[in-house]
Amino acid sequence: MVKASSRRARGKVPGLSVAVADTGSAEAADETAVTGYRGPVRQGGGPDSVRLSRTGDVTASGGSTAISGYVHTLTVQRTPREPASWPHQVGVVPSAARSFRHRAEADRLRAAVAGGGTAVLCQVLTGMGGVGKTQLAADHARSAWDEGALDVLVWVTASARSPVVSAYAQAGAELCRADPDDPERAAKEFLAWLAPKPGQRPCRWLIVLDDLADPNDLVIHPDDPARRYSLWPPASPYGRVLLTTRRRDAALFGQGRRRIEVGVFNPPESLAYLTASLDAQDRSEPAEQLTALACDLGHLPLALAQAAAYLVDSGQSAAAYRKLLADRATRLTDLAPDALPDDHAATLAAAWSLSIDRADTLRPAGLARPMLHLAAFLDANGIPHDVLTSPEARGYLAAHRTAAGPERTRRPRWWPRKRQRPAAPVTPEEAFGALRALDRLSLVDHTPGAPHQAVRAHQLIQRAARDTLTPGRHDRTARAAADALEAAWPDVERDADLAQSLRANTDALMRHAADALYQPDAHALLFRLGRSLGEAGQVAAAIDHFECLADITAHRLGPDHPGTLTTRNNLASWRGEAGDATGAAQAFAELLADRVRVLGPDHPDTLTTRNNLASWRGEAGDATGAAQAFSELFADQLRVLGSDHPRTLNTRNNLAYWRGEAGDATGAAQAFAELLADQVRVLGPDHPKTLTTRGNLASWRGEAGDAAGAAQAFAELLADRVRVLGPDHPDTLTTRNNLATRREKAGDAVGAA
Repeated sequence: MVKASSRRARGKVPGLSVAVADTGSAEAADETAVTGYRGPVRQGGGPDSVRLSRTGDVTASGGSTAISGYVHTLTVQRTPREPASWPHQVGVVPSAARSFRHRAEADRLRAAVAGGGTAVLCQVLTGMGGVGKTQLAADHARSAWDEGALDVLVWVTASARSPVVSAYAQAGAELCRADPDDPERAAKEFLAWLAPKPGQRPCRWLIVLDDLADPNDLVIHPDDPARRYSLWPPASPYGRVLLTTRRRDAALFGQGRRRIEVGVFNPPESLAYLTASLDAQDRSEPAEQLTALACDLGHLPLALAQAAAYLVDSGQSAAAYRKLLADRATRLTDLAPDALPDDHAATLAAAWSLSIDRADTLRPAGLARPMLHLAAFLDANGIPHDVLTSPEARGYLAAHRTAAGPERTRRPRWWPRKRQRPAAPVTPEEAFGALRALDRLSLVDHTPGAPHQAVRAHQLIQRAARDTLTPGRHDRTARAAADALEAAWPDVERDADLAQSLRANTDALMRHAADALYQPDAHALLFRLGRSLGEAGQVAAAIDHFECLADITAHRLGPDHPGTLTTRNNLASWRGEAGDATGAAQAFAELLADRVRVLGPDHPDTLTTRNNLASWRGEAGDATGAAQAFSELFADQLRVLGSDHPRTLNTRNNLAYWRGEAGDATGAAQAFAELLADQVRVLGPDHPKTLTTRGNLASWRGEAGDAAGAAQAFAELLADRVRVLGPDHPDTLTTRNNLATRREKAGDAVGAA
């Protein structure tokens, strides 16, 4: 209905209801009403058309309205259209990707609906961006439609609230005569229409909500209880809902909603996908190269698709692409094809940017992004919880809280002598919350119940996160990750699984940011890694590590840098532990000369080198020379360090030991007894050095003739070592060996066996 208000005059055209007014008012049902200066009104050139002239030519046809002249008020009311007949589709289902692979998740979707169900059957496909959730949903929708299992199919792009409302409103207008000019009301009418009515023909429907970005987007007016309205489809024995999302919020699950986690391809699927994609373009690559490429890309479907397109467009080989991918100077954006395949909406590098933005707004606001930056430098297969919640990690989070955070809405300006306000501290609970925020957006997998591998992240998400950092921020983040690893590394490795995880994370950090770990000095984490390898029994690996580290430090820092000299010290020690006592003694002799020259004779590191040289001389067979060297060293350490310094106490331990090896077992036992009293006072009874002295004291008591007392001492020591170090620590195992030996010497052969 169209109304125009002024003085009334009327004209009639056959086949149409038309009202024309000069300065009166006019009404016309269904088609056209015109007001203004009245001139001739006549039928136009075809059926259902109107022509008005003298105030400017104007033509209306096909049910439209045309006006020429002054109009005071115009009201248009559309005639409701007839509901669409079934089967009917609303929205466009994405086309199938080239080389689409049938996956186990598709079978799970079909199996869940094979029996029809008796209530709303809602399935939620969740997973990180790029795993193929939309393609799985589209394949499921097309299959159901093609099989004639649906009367109504509605495909909704659910990336925000407005497109959800718009899609529902369109469906309401097409299926139940709802007014499209009031989208919210039309959406409500459509949802009400979906509920089955007694006596009406059942409608088999499927609604696909694709790429839901926020659970609150399925609620109209979420902050107004009086107007709040859910956009979840109603319960119906004939209806199905399929939702795809990166979110893992609890609000999306339960209430009869079945969760299906979508992961990456398995290796055979990756190889088959790449092979088919390249074969379709008359390209072939060696299977071993494609297998390796899939592994480099973490078997992510989106990455595989864009890599295949890049290979075809550029003409490069898979081997060349892998070299580019391995080059840390190459960004993911440089490896994207010029034209994205399969209607991809974003490049691989941009696939997760929106998720990161959203995660950063979740509580605690502003911490998700810097937390992801830290995790991006560590092991994708598992990061210990204590690393990312350590004081060092929290310090980094506080300093780099993003603008989403409450304390950094504006970056403070700096000028000389300006008093800076410190960043708000981050609590362990907030660090935990940042990990939960990343998990909710499928950017990491956070499993608090697995403390040694609590956080996992896909390697390409890590790569994309590192690519966003400036060179300076990149290096600062890497060293912050190194600080966090070192802080979380226990001095005594009681837990072998934790130690292995820490070593794996250090290896990953060295791969991602090796340069940063040598600026301005070699980071202490590099030495901790080598010591951990040696203490875990991997002596050959420790030697290899320190040999490589010695070459790098000499090249980067110089041959006389303290870091280089420390590396040589560690290398010589582990060579001795591997059985080359003579080589170790020679290496320490050469190192001592350089340390005296560079650091001076009284520097603590010089004194430590003298200690190590004396020990390995003794191990090489010169027990008397070792005892003499330790006696001289002890005098110098008393003068330089004092009697209670840990290094002085260590020298007393070594002096006592080599006195015993030189033939004075009784004197060695007495010296160890005196040392033990001082170590308990200075270090405490459970310190590893104190426990070592107890072991030495027990040994030399046995050598001095008290076999029974030695066995008793080792039995007591074993209980304490199990308690302090754990049952699998090398020192614990050594104590068990010594206990058995002393029992045998005390006459208890059966007990020893």
